[in-house]
Amino acid sequence: MNFGPGKNLNPYARYSSMAFQMLVIILAGVFGGYKIDLWLHTKPIFTVILSILGVVLSIYYVTRDLLKK
Repeated sequence: MNFGPGKNLNPYARYSSMAFQMLVIILAGVFGGYKIDLWLHTKPIFTVILSILGVVLSIYYVTRDLLKK
């Protein structure tokens, strides 16, 4: 397979990279919220808020990539 300019990636590679991108965004939100909760000594308010925001943001990026064609 040639992945040069103008060549499409294998669909498995494309969708697995989208899944990895979703995972990284969600985990970054959870980790950031957890650290903010530790820093401010709050209950898991920021962990919940940032994890939900991470899920919404990851769905947005995947939808944008799917519709980009």
